[in-house]
Amino acid sequence: MRIIYFDGVCNLCNHFVDFVLNRDPQSHFVFSSLQGQSAQKNLQPSDLGLDSVILFEDGQVYKKSKAVAKILKKLHFPYNFIGYVYDLIPLFLSDRIYETVAKYRYTLFGKKDTCRLPTPAERARFLD
Repeated sequence: MRIIYFDGVCNLCNHFVDFVLNRDPQSHFVFSSLQGQSAQKNLQPSDLGLDSVILFEDGQVYKKSKAVAKILKKLHFPYNFIGYVYDLIPLFLSDRIYETVAKYRYTLFGKKDTCRLPTPAERARFLD
């Protein structure tokens, strides 16, 4: 199972979840907020900061730009191609870009008062 953990109150993070949901017809991924019980169960306390999207796959934890690249690679063209190209950028540089966007994401994209609630059609793809 591949779980994408995201900051449930972050508008940018929620848009990324929508982006993946709309481009993942094979349902490669399920989703859970970092504030949820699944994150508490599967992740280490050091992973629970809200500064990164996290991909949990086969017991491995991928964060920041590595998580984004691995997620994109599971989607259809052209997004999988973008994931492979993104993976070619040195990790220190791609993570630096990721960290800069993450630092200002609430200012640039806003924040919700509560975590995202999936629609009835999306419910099967979301964990608690």
